[in-house]
Amino acid sequence: MLTTAKKLSSIYMRLVLPTPSSSTFSSFGSSISGFTPPRGTQFLRLNFRFRTMASHVVGYPRMGPKRELKFALESFWDGKSNYEDLEKVAADLRSSIWKQMADAGIKYIPSNTFSYYDQVLDTTAMLGAVPPRYGWNGGEIGFDVYFPMARGNASVPAMEMTKWFDTNYHYIVPELGPDVKFSYASHKAVSEYKEAKSLGIDTVPVLVGPVSFLLLSKAAKGVEKSFPLLSLIEKILPIYKEVIAELKAAGASWIQFDEPTLVKDLDSHQLQAFSHAYSELESSLSGLNVLIETYFADVPAEAFKTVASLKCVTALGFDLVRGSKNLDLIKSGFPSEKYLFAGLVDGRNIWANDLASSLSTLQALENVVGKDKLVVSTSCSLLHTAVDLVNETKLDEEIKSWLAFAAQKLVEVNALAKALAGQKDEAFFSANAAARTSRKSSPRVTNGAVQKAAAALKGSDHRRATTVSARLEAQQKKLSLPALPTTTIGSFPQTLELRKVRREYKANKISEEDYVKYITEEISKVVKLQEDLDIDVLVHGEPERNDMVEYFGEQLSGFAFTANGWVQSYGSRCVKPPIIYGDVSRPKPMTVFWSSRAQSMSKRPMKGMLTGPVTILNWSFVRDDQPRFETCYQIALAIKDEVEDLEKAGINVIQIDEAALREGLPLRKSEEAFYLNWAVHSFRITNCGVQDTTQIHTHMCYSNFNDIIHSIIDMDADVITIENSRSDEKLLSVFREGVKYGAGIGPGVYDIHSPRIPSTEEIADRISKMLAVLDTNILWVNPDCGLKTRKYTEVKPALSNMVAAAKLLRDQLASTK
Repeated sequence: MLTTAKKLSSIYMRLVLPTPSSSTFSSFGSSISGFTPPRGTQFLRLNFRFRTMASHVVGYPRMGPKRELKFALESFWDGKSNYEDLEKVAADLRSSIWKQMADAGIKYIPSNTFSYYDQVLDTTAMLGAVPPRYGWNGGEIGFDVYFPMARGNASVPAMEMTKWFDTNYHYIVPELGPDVKFSYASHKAVSEYKEAKSLGIDTVPVLVGPVSFLLLSKAAKGVEKSFPLLSLIEKILPIYKEVIAELKAAGASWIQFDEPTLVKDLDSHQLQAFSHAYSELESSLSGLNVLIETYFADVPAEAFKTVASLKCVTALGFDLVRGSKNLDLIKSGFPSEKYLFAGLVDGRNIWANDLASSLSTLQALENVVGKDKLVVSTSCSLLHTAVDLVNETKLDEEIKSWLAFAAQKLVEVNALAKALAGQKDEAFFSANAAARTSRKSSPRVTNGAVQKAAAALKGSDHRRATTVSARLEAQQKKLSLPALPTTTIGSFPQTLELRKVRREYKANKISEEDYVKYITEEISKVVKLQEDLDIDVLVHGEPERNDMVEYFGEQLSGFAFTANGWVQSYGSRCVKPPIIYGDVSRPKPMTVFWSSRAQSMSKRPMKGMLTGPVTILNWSFVRDDQPRFETCYQIALAIKDEVEDLEKAGINVIQIDEAALREGLPLRKSEEAFYLNWAVHSFRITNCGVQDTTQIHTHMCYSNFNDIIHSIIDMDADVITIENSRSDEKLLSVFREGVKYGAGIGPGVYDIHSPRIPSTEEIADRISKMLAVLDTNILWVNPDCGLKTRKYTEVKPALSNMVAAAKLLRDQLASTK
């Protein structure tokens, strides 16, 4: 008799996976799943493939189940493969995705959600909004322009990259101004629609909506920051009209505009832009069904009224997972003539849907909008989830039964649509209910001692006893650092050989003794390199770590891990978020051994490197059965134990990265204070017990920090290093406007996400700009982020130039004095 876990897994796989012999897949697609379905699969698959249930998916992961696109992109960038090789992988991947959705019974299948880097960058290319520095002279935009915009090259820097709303995905920020000459320069949306149609699949082409595109853009360099980006709407709408006309001519019957900025706090002028834009597009959209899709939060009441009144719009999509208040808006006045695309299957997490609850919600909505106007959908694109549970052969069976990755979410969407149509799969719903019961009652989820310790945190704000200025004075006496001290953020390049050694150790193919020897040698090389470069505060390079969150999660209780649960972060960069399924604690020290060993190799200060509780939380798939802040406090207590053990081991500088603190900020102003209060408190918990002479650093990257600068100050870290170079030094404007910052600060002096090597003069110029608004005695010199993804051939000259620039400025300061 099958266990609940195996039964549910079997049903998921049987319903969704195509047979390897099916013409559905090319040879590439066949190799994706590596799965041989049981007998009867083909019948079941075809049985509901021809049912036209009202189901929809906002978007789907692009990288592939085994990161096929990542490896194809990096091979192309390294010159090891050509355009045809890359396009072959991409075409096979697109084909497999579309056909998988068709086989899963999805009626409204999206196209143009695939991207070689980022969907906003794709829209920038479609509109021909290429910054002049890339030397584009018109015509169809190719990879020779597209990839330098995303990554930069030897001669030009990349465009700014920042977080996509409150996710860990990053988008490339368009650079716009009054002089931009827009033109229809990328026919990707139409090409992909035709490509799917040639496979026998009629899709819903997806475009980033014109208003959200402008609201997500920034004023280009040299353009006044106050330039009204929405004034460009009249210039971009003609291109949208051209795209729409071509899609209609190609046979499209639906089109989806993603307008996620509708969930933000918009003023009346911004809301009017939506009304104006879609009124202008009305005649072009005639004859098409138009879906406006929103996600990630509730739509404010005024925005709901605005979008509900758009005449040319056939359907509205709402996130009913993170936007639960949307239900009240829908029930109080949904337009009778429009379809509702109800986003009830979570696109941001990996827990199996509560099918019974979702069906109940759908039935209630059915009474509001009508049976023929209700479509079951995902809450947002499945881009933010892992791809397929079928590839997790080593994951604990009980925990596996609690989960649903993107492929399984397709099944959930279809199962709900069928149930709503009176064709409920009782076995599937029963297995789902049993798995949820198993999760609620499992003893592995709760730990009484952890819950008691977290509850005891109430009543204190956990601040260090002395002011940051007093602590910096005590630390300087101990560390004796020069003016403008140099450091790096933590990681150094991870070579193929290093990754191979880690894999072999994990697979028990090499002994622990050999592994420790190899990692020790690797640390020794990194320490020597930093000493040769004359860097002031060293790092050990983190050669033992696979990922800054996964490494810690593997050593904490309450975490589970996948083999192939990869999620795209940006470009080809993927992360494998841990799964927090239970209460969190630290069974034993996690980093003390390697940090102590590294410190023994040098007389210079060696940073102990930790990931902070908020970042571990925000970069994991988090349990949804208790408030997020409770889980964060549990992680904070575990990191606090580690910080104090590092201090006891003689580590005088400890960095607690909070790269993702800004990322978790709610999208609505009214909810920000509550989040920032518990997030900043969690950080302070980690280091409230250390001595004044122990210097606490933190690091943040690739977000807009200006609006939370006072919360950053409230973290009470001794030194903060922060991304700065790729965002046109936006951070410095805060200090120009008079914000006083008394702790140490290191705004990044060069962008590590580009292969470009900055010159000494360029870095010195950046430091000079920083000195114009920051005191000499608090300024640090460092890169934007860790160096893990770069090559040593890039890192050595870049760091050499960085140190030379710091020394140049020190000499200038000394001569001035």
